[in-house]
Amino acid sequence: MDEIRIENMNWMDIKEAIESGYKTVVVGVGSNEQHGPHLPTKTDGFIGDILSFEIAKKLGNALQAPAIRVGCSDPHLSFAGTISLRESTLKAIIEDYVNSLKRHGFTHMIFLPTHGGNFNALREVIDQLQKSNPAVVLFAPTDFEEMMEGGKELRAKLGVTPEEAGSHAGETETSMMLYFAEDLVKTDRFTPGFVGEFGPEQMVLWEKEGMPAISDIGVIGDPRKSTKEHGKLYLDSSVWRIMALESMKVILKEFL
Repeated sequence: MDEIRIENMNWMDIKEAIESGYKTVVVGVGSNEQHGPHLPTKTDGFIGDILSFEIAKKLGNALQAPAIRVGCSDPHLSFAGTISLRESTLKAIIEDYVNSLKRHGFTHMIFLPTHGGNFNALREVIDQLQKSNPAVVLFAPTDFEEMMEGGKELRAKLGVTPEEAGSHAGETETSMMLYFAEDLVKTDRFTPGFVGEFGPEQMVLWEKEGMPAISDIGVIGDPRKSTKEHGKLYLDSSVWRIMALESMKVILKEFL
């Protein structure tokens, strides 16, 4: 198919695609929150949209639904522009997605989180919805450590330390945004944020006081080594790692 983004298609073509075997749908689950002084607030939602599109293409007989672009972002509310949903709200949105898409004939649904604050809510709601929707296969890679550690080897080859890569607006996310939308990245504002080990002490501060207690500019990592070339490699690596997850075999078996 020339077009697999549902939001760009009309209902007749979507119906025809489902009837011809496009019964899997991929949904990005991001956020609209501050990403330091150099990245746009839509970073997580934007990456989620692109990543879910690439996964849908890789699967073959799959469509991409509009990404959920606002998530659970309470720790970032001290920074202008952040919009945060309650976990109950995000769960309700995902439930509505599942009910709507199931009604049209989708039998496999993949929700891809690209914001750490969504993992808990997504994990819980997918488990609940799977029990109440046994005829539909639901999948979401919600092991945060697994998702964060997956690209460690690639970053090491590129000479980027884990501290520089960071988990929020560091080298990794910044490189991806340079590749996706260079015009939205303020390269003259590249400044290191928190570059230490994010351990139990930092987690307590994060939960009690939010991002400002960790970094007053809203950055965990150092964007100064970021490049478009790195961003392309990170995208390809992310797609490969998600496709290789053991839990994806339930989805992939429909296409092998």
